[in-house]
Amino acid sequence: MADPATASYRPLIAALARDLVLNATIPTACYFLSKIYISRSELTALMLAIIFPTVKSAYDLIRGREVSPVSILVLLGIVTSIVALFLSGDPRMLLIRESLFTGAFGVACLISLLFPRPIMFYFGRYFMAGKDSQKRKTFDARWQIPVVRRAHRLVTTVWGVVYAGEFAVRAILVYSLASPVVLMVSPLLIGIATMATIIWTFRYAYSIRAQISPGN
Repeated sequence: MADPATASYRPLIAALARDLVLNATIPTACYFLSKIYISRSELTALMLAIIFPTVKSAYDLIRGREVSPVSILVLLGIVTSIVALFLSGDPRMLLIRESLFTGAFGVACLISLLFPRPIMFYFGRYFMAGKDSQKRKTFDARWQIPVVRRAHRLVTTVWGVVYAGEFAVRAILVYSLASPVVLMVSPLLIGIATMATIIWTFRYAYSIRAQISPGN
């Protein structure tokens, strides 16, 4: 039987893995089809390649029908894509568009460590307590426990380093490798990094929860 941590993140990891496959294959196929049947233009091919992930993100946001940390991240990702699409004449900026946002989110995580509560505290409350007012009060009250404060700051630090690092790696890939290779590799890079960090975060969070609530 799966432990509670695994049961909590398994559906999310499954959904991310599905998206990873789709975002690695469909944009690459669109790129090559554009080159063959529409235009030899690199910019045109890349513009067509990003249509699927952008439309899918918009659909996922609309389907969610609620404002949550996740939907806010998706919305910001869409805005970043649109800005990169219309303001940049460099085709390579279309390849780095997602990391412009994830890199900014990583930096935001690190900057939030300077504030009373880091950004991942609010993400943790959303995933652990949802809209349940009693659970949210309990979650907020646990901030007074030193080990909980350290845990939130550590989680925020890890997410900040992972996403800022992903931006740096993608930038190197974009300016070093051919576009089709980047289209295939980039979703794998951010997908695997995100899944690994999610798994670590949930398992670490449950270990902290076990420390402060041994009987639960």
